[in-house]
Amino acid sequence: MTAWARLHVDYCQYQVVTVPGAPGTPIYTVGDDLLHVGGPSQLTGFCGVHTAPIEARLRVRSGPPTLVDSGWDAISEATLWSPSGRLSVIGLMGGVAEALVDVAVPRGLIRVRVHARHRLHETVRTDDDPPEQHELHVWAIGEETGCRTVRADPGARGWEQKPARAAEWAMLSLVPRPSTRPAILPPLPPDPYEDDTGLARVTVVRHRPGPVELPVGVLPVGDLEVRLRPVDAETLTWSWATADAPIFPDPLTTLPDDEPTTVRLTSGPDGVTLRHEGVRGRHAVALGLIWDHLLDGGATYPWVETLRRQAAEATARAEKNRRFRAAQEAERWGGPPPSDRIRKLGGQTQSLARMDRRLLDRLDALPATRQREVACWAARRAMRVAGLEQLGWIAEALTAAEAGRPLPRAFTEERGAAAYRRLLSDPEVPRTTVPLRPNPKAFGARGATEMLQQAAAFPALTALVDDDPLAAAIGALYDAAIAHGDDRDRFLAEAHAELR
Repeated sequence: MTAWARLHVDYCQYQVVTVPGAPGTPIYTVGDDLLHVGGPSQLTGFCGVHTAPIEARLRVRSGPPTLVDSGWDAISEATLWSPSGRLSVIGLMGGVAEALVDVAVPRGLIRVRVHARHRLHETVRTDDDPPEQHELHVWAIGEETGCRTVRADPGARGWEQKPARAAEWAMLSLVPRPSTRPAILPPLPPDPYEDDTGLARVTVVRHRPGPVELPVGVLPVGDLEVRLRPVDAETLTWSWATADAPIFPDPLTTLPDDEPTTVRLTSGPDGVTLRHEGVRGRHAVALGLIWDHLLDGGATYPWVETLRRQAAEATARAEKNRRFRAAQEAERWGGPPPSDRIRKLGGQTQSLARMDRRLLDRLDALPATRQREVACWAARRAMRVAGLEQLGWIAEALTAAEAGRPLPRAFTEERGAAAYRRLLSDPEVPRTTVPLRPNPKAFGARGATEMLQQAAAFPALTALVDDDPLAAAIGALYDAAIAHGDDRDRFLAEAHAELR
């Protein structure tokens, strides 16, 4: 047992947590005047003081207490899931006591019993009153039995229980949506609190004094469903499955548990006991909250409407994104998206699409031999308009390409860098310019208005190196069109005629 420590609390609350930062159900949902369930990894304890220190200590036991200590005003207990075997008691606004932080507890499912005394508000507390004290007992368990009031404070308010709200939160916690973290970001490291390796499965136990009726059939859970199949009069199997008609645009396919579990209902002189056996420890608290709702006449499934609303919102977002992407694609391709083959090509494919989309589609429809012929035709036209057709080394390259032979090494190695350097240094190469008409949405030198015509035309020849005849034709046609400057439209009309 730790020594008494001064723990600063706020708003009459402190928290018992086993997974830092884990989401949970709000307070005032399930609990009593001393303890409220916050989910599998969090409990909220209630104090008399609003904002002040209390004395607190923690005792880790080997088993449940055999006696109820009469020296306490209120005693309550509930279950937590401790995947790392650590537990902390902290003030609502972050008040900490070193002895109560990161305390070693049994790994797995644990029971927490909270004892409290001298819970007085500051407005009535005097210097003669003893300090408020809270003592927590923790031990390992294999059965989750829900929140329980062991001793009620005589001045307890009796919070209204909201089992339907708790069941809604619990079911939604079992079917979380996949992360929307962008794929461009590096993946997050594995969460150590998600590891339940080596931990035994447990049992959820609920008792009712009167008769109950078990749901049989299917519990709808959005993209998933729970199938409850009878084995005999007192036994069911609980199994998760994907729904026949998912409701989200990106359906959830990962099941909370791949193994079917068993639900047993036994009757005795003091009532009916339900035992849901073989469940994962991390799911025990949530399943207990779900059974509390179902056993108390919960003929409705409160999580269904929430999932439908979320699905409608997701569908609306997906449709908005689809329209946005379609508009982007239309702008990028100058019309509806082309064939998958075209979309996979790089180079000047999109540029030619925005320049003359019909020409691109017609190229795509040609057989490979014609695509290669068109590529050679466009390259020769580019060399002609730039005054390069009669230069010996360029004429040789053109003739080789038209004859189906490889281009010289200067054109094929390092993407034709050697040939391009020769172009810029050859004194026989003419020097003329054509107007530069950049895409107003593209990055680049906005002040430039002209470009060297020979430099614009030459890539039409090096495009013939591409083994893919379609890619070669696209590159050659685009560069030839650029090289024609103000005569671009006339060249494109001639290209259409050539394709016929």
